[in-house]
Amino acid sequence: MEQFKHVGVIGRLGSAEVVETLKRLKKFLLSEGVHVILDKPLADVLPGHGLQVCSHNMMGEICDLVVVIGGDGSMLAAARALARYRVPVLGINRGRLGFLTDIHPDEIEQRVGEVLAGKYIMESRFLLQAVVKRQGQPIGQSDALNDVVLHPGKVARMIEFEVYIEGQFVYSQRADGLIISTPTGSTGYSLSGGGPIMHPKLDAIVVVPMFPHTLTSRPLVVDGNTEIKIAISGHNTTYPQVICDGQVHIPASPSDTITVAKKPQRLKLIHPLNHNYYEVCRRKLGWGNRLGEG
Repeated sequence: MEQFKHVGVIGRLGSAEVVETLKRLKKFLLSEGVHVILDKPLADVLPGHGLQVCSHNMMGEICDLVVVIGGDGSMLAAARALARYRVPVLGINRGRLGFLTDIHPDEIEQRVGEVLAGKYIMESRFLLQAVVKRQGQPIGQSDALNDVVLHPGKVARMIEFEVYIEGQFVYSQRADGLIISTPTGSTGYSLSGGGPIMHPKLDAIVVVPMFPHTLTSRPLVVDGNTEIKIAISGHNTTYPQVICDGQVHIPASPSDTITVAKKPQRLKLIHPLNHNYYEVCRRKLGWGNRLGEG
């Protein structure tokens, strides 16, 4: 088990609950003799904290562990920034669903204490890397822990595109867009679009058409090491967007291509020992009700 002596803290801004949890976490970590390092935007909402402050990149270099206070959106942003440093990440849930940030704020001392004592579960989650090219030249790129989505932007209009997997033509499609999701993202936008729930340990990617004009189009699950290319038709009058994790927007044009493949570096995600993926699904997705209960 890794020893965590230098712990960075990242949090969602604009939330009084996050600040309250930050103060509680800070007090506990200092009582355990841990060197606490704050993300700069978070430090600005905690005047007089007396702690070291640094950027995400520097945090990845110097920390043994990074704690994210917020929802899954906060964890997604942290994952994209920190995966390349291979620093483990732990989430305290101050959001809504909390598939990735699974420690309850009232259990900070117990659960974080267990992690510091080496009692935890470590998972490895892969990310996707999306590159948008125009006439063969890259014009934008980003990583995604959940999904890469092609969609028409502000205009409610179908997009025409072609999909290639490992260089082989799959289909031409007219649809509202396309979702390319990791197992981590399979309980997010992909699920809303009719995609399957995939266990996080699977090495697979799911391709989900969004409201396709062809009724026989269905989600397609492929090997996790697959390279997927989307060629946007030059006949489109819409200028679509490529969105990574719902947070990073890359403008695209007709005739552009989007290449999506697994990123070499993986996220090291820490859970408490009592973590159970199926229990999380039951609780978050409402699976826990007995049949016949009114």
